[in-house]
Amino acid sequence: MKVGFIGLGNLGRAIVKRLVKQGVEVLLWNRTKEKALELGLPVAESPADLIKQVDRVFLIVFDSSASEEVIFGKGGLVEGGVEGKTIVDMTTNHYGYARMAYEELRKLGAYYLDAPILGSVIPAERGELTVLVGGDRQRFEENKPIFEKFCRNIFYVGEAGDASKLKLINNMVLGGFMQVLSEAIAIGELAGFSREQVIEVLESGAGKSYLLEVKKKKLLESDYSVHFSVDLIHKDLHYAEDMVKGLGAFSFSLQNVKNAYALAKYLGMGGEDFSVLVELYKRLKAQSLSDT
Repeated sequence: MKVGFIGLGNLGRAIVKRLVKQGVEVLLWNRTKEKALELGLPVAESPADLIKQVDRVFLIVFDSSASEEVIFGKGGLVEGGVEGKTIVDMTTNHYGYARMAYEELRKLGAYYLDAPILGSVIPAERGELTVLVGGDRQRFEENKPIFEKFCRNIFYVGEAGDASKLKLINNMVLGGFMQVLSEAIAIGELAGFSREQVIEVLESGAGKSYLLEVKKKKLLESDYSVHFSVDLIHKDLHYAEDMVKGLGAFSFSLQNVKNAYALAKYLGMGGEDFSVLVELYKRLKAQSLSDT
């Protein structure tokens, strides 16, 4: 089995390594070629070159603009000929873009699966990711054996665009929970408790969660090397705002949570893991004291 793979950020790299361990032959392309070469796998010269050599391409890039460029831009997948081929887009996309990409590729005789991923580097390494898939059911079934190599939970949810909507709903919870945990830990420290004690209480009480479990080590060691960045969660929450507005609905918390990450970006934390938000509140307190 041979697949093309585009996008070697932290999660993309982890998925590729998992696929290779599971016996999948992978052909790579990445905007920064050096990242692809580091993996010691074959590297195509462009997305167009890549799709000439495979029947299906998995991609996971930063946002919908990057996905659009890879698929439809100069040297993109469509320039290589996509008729009869499947593009599996695991990017967390704007739901409107996912639907547009499906329709445009269908006109070219190609298939687009809207397939965002839940989870980050650690579950990817364990083969424990979750994937939400929208698009043609037959193409989903054809690619399910590949999803099973790096995902524990696989959901077919309907049309292209629907998977992106569900991913954004999930990330509303993810971003909000990380913000609440960070705020609670920071306030606990400011109240004179050790970080270890605050986390121990939270994981025995209302804070007990998968998120705290996987971020506990980072928080205790103040290690904010990126698994899932502030930049990414801020982008996702921006897309979620568009979705909420498009539904004619409202959210009491979404804008405030997004603004917390926006402030972290403004203070230079955008490229760090989103658990770095715990430092934001302490920094604001220190800034407040220095201004008095």
